[in-house]
Amino acid sequence: MDELTYLTGRGAVVPEQIDGMFVGWPSPPSPQQLVAVMDGSHRRVWALDGDRVVGYINAISDGVLNAFIPWLEVHPDYQGRGVGTELVRRLLTQLGDMYAVDLCCDPEMLPYYERLGFARLAGAGLRNPRAITGGETARTPADL
Repeated sequence: MDELTYLTGRGAVVPEQIDGMFVGWPSPPSPQQLVAVMDGSHRRVWALDGDRVVGYINAISDGVLNAFIPWLEVHPDYQGRGVGTELVRRLLTQLGDMYAVDLCCDPEMLPYYERLGFARLAGAGLRNPRAITGGETARTPADL
């Protein structure tokens, strides 16, 4: 594996550079949606091997005290090589002295994030796969 390149700017990646991501996602976003999400995020880091995206992480934030990491993914061919750890390190550096940097993950991923300094927290979430797949409009509180 050649040395990876890490990019942080908006517009740094185009959809054609994304292939083989979203493995196991029940409703995967399109490469176009991923680029839009990343470009619209407060902070982002892409990992590239040549021109190919092999990982990414992003943060949404109020820009003052709080940030949330919604996505971290490493291409299956690059997992176990420290790419995810480097993506997290670079993103946390960008977030500086934020009071809170939170994320949600599957239970089996908790030990990974704990090794990176995160603490277990309670949380809850609502998912609407139709927002990704282009189905019906998203649910509103009135639908509950």
